[in-house]
Amino acid sequence: MLKPSPSPKSAFRRFRPSLKGRVLSFLALTILLAACATQPARVVPLPPDPHTQMAALEARIFDLIQNERHKIDPNAKRLILDSELVGVARKRSVDMAAKSYMDHTAPDGSTSASIIMDEDEDFQGLLGENIAEQHYTPAQGVDVDVFARRFVDTWLASDGHRKNLSYPAYDRSGVGAAVNGDSIYVVQLFATDMGLPPPVREPQRKVTQFADPKAAGAASPAPADGGQVAVPKPRPAQ
Repeated sequence: MLKPSPSPKSAFRRFRPSLKGRVLSFLALTILLAACATQPARVVPLPPDPHTQMAALEARIFDLIQNERHKIDPNAKRLILDSELVGVARKRSVDMAAKSYMDHTAPDGSTSASIIMDEDEDFQGLLGENIAEQHYTPAQGVDVDVFARRFVDTWLASDGHRKNLSYPAYDRSGVGAAVNGDSIYVVQLFATDMGLPPPVREPQRKVTQFADPKAAGAASPAPADGGQVAVPKPRPAQ
């Protein structure tokens, strides 16, 4: 059977602080509270607006792909950042972000190949395209290095995308990135003129799809009348 504990009176000697002690204690408490009151509240900075980070993301992806190409094939040509391809890649990524879709063909039927041929009547050769989408949490923001690596790793994990980005004959590239409410869309274009002579300008030019860049290169020894643009067959959206 449990015994009740001794009462506070019999167990402890009562201590009554003097008036001076109470005054000093009160004074110390007042000083402590005043010190706490003067410290500013800690403000957690908001993450940068993701829209302002897209150019940095594009540049980082371009650099990572450049390195990965030479890891896969040391003889692959070094990519040059092409302003024309950058413009088309950005146009495509902005369209996907605005309309919340990810596909090589836009809802209006346009593709990167059709856009670039409409804008540049002299363009011909092989045009490759890789696309991807990543979700992000607005409150956490976008870490450019982390997201760039995720995009590149996504493509490297897919055999078709890996072959596309590492095709050794590509010598020009452009990356476009755009963001909507909670997703980032990236388009990377690759191109080579395949050593073809300047095209004969015709009102209508031909776009031919091939299973992969290697097949396109083997099947295109010379341009068709009016020039020819070869594109790998679109990969399923990832």
